[in-house]
Amino acid sequence: MKTSKNLQPEAASGPSCTISTSCQQQILDIALGGDWVLSARLPALEPVLAEIEAGNTIEKLTFSTTNLGHWDSMLVTEVIKLIDCASRNGIAVDKTTLPAAIQGLLNLVNAVPERVDAHRNQQQSSWVQALTVGTGKAIQHGKEMLVFVGEMVVSTFATLRGQAHFRRQDLWLYIQECGPSALPIVTLISLLVGLILAFVGAVQLSLFGAQIYIANLVSLGMTREMGGLMTAIIMSGRTGAAYAAQIGTMHVNSEIDALKTMNLDPMAFLVLPRMLALIIIMPLLCLYADLMGIIGGGFVTVNFFDVSLTEYMDRTASAVKMKDFIIGFVKCSVFGILIALSGCMRGMQCGRSASAVGDAGTSAVVTAIVFIVVADSVMTVICNRLGI
Repeated sequence: MKTSKNLQPEAASGPSCTISTSCQQQILDIALGGDWVLSARLPALEPVLAEIEAGNTIEKLTFSTTNLGHWDSMLVTEVIKLIDCASRNGIAVDKTTLPAAIQGLLNLVNAVPERVDAHRNQQQSSWVQALTVGTGKAIQHGKEMLVFVGEMVVSTFATLRGQAHFRRQDLWLYIQECGPSALPIVTLISLLVGLILAFVGAVQLSLFGAQIYIANLVSLGMTREMGGLMTAIIMSGRTGAAYAAQIGTMHVNSEIDALKTMNLDPMAFLVLPRMLALIIIMPLLCLYADLMGIIGGGFVTVNFFDVSLTEYMDRTASAVKMKDFIIGFVKCSVFGILIALSGCMRGMQCGRSASAVGDAGTSAVVTAIVFIVVADSVMTVICNRLGI
């Protein structure tokens, strides 16, 4: 039994091409004719696909290209659709009659298998599945962080013993980048934070005629909490993201692999100087932020709430003790370690693409801010329980 079917091309401008089918002895032969190019009037492929899917007696698929003219990637795309349809229906395909160039392209397409989840369906997961996946990711991130911290500690001791080195000029460069270069933004934010604290406190204190205590609120709030916290958040967005992007770009360019090839420890050469720079500069930035915040609060108090500058300065001097500055310095040093760890860790974990570098910067900022808030909460509770 032999059947044949000729499909006319759709009405369109450009050269024409044809496709016809004939079935004989359980073999479906597809004849391709004309010029199969992008500008051609292409025939509808759906009837051929329907015939392949409905052909319960078809065991083999062949191609006839005797009348085939010029062709380009359009023909290869259509042939792939036919082959995939036949494979899904368990029909063998004979590609030997196709032009050698098309066979080579088909082999190249099949050389890399398609990802299993490339066409996965988007199914809404239950809250149990979401919780399980989230817990697994959290555990994995925790393990990665512990491994990174362990490697950092090992590299630090190796540097102290003289077994690993970093360039001193790199340390001074990082101090310059995260110190003096950050003064303008720290100045602006700290002044505004002090101004906001003064206004917020004055709303309630003015009800009792106690505007003089605005100085106590601003000075203690800046030295113990807000000065260090706001400085850390600024540095996490400014310096932490920069560290992640720098190290991530080095990872993309295989510069870290080159360091390993030269027997240089990337942790000691790249991470340690950045961490030392933040540990050194963060307390100084915290002190500067405290001063700017007190100045901002003094500007509001003196100009809006009938408090003289001398009274404001006296109340500030009597309210703030050395332990308040020390608490702020200790917190800021811890924040510097967390910012450096977050930025460098995300940079070292970065993939090898431009989008991965952007993701590393974003993840570094988020990680650093979360660590800062958690650490600040823990240290505040400890100070409260110890009565300091």
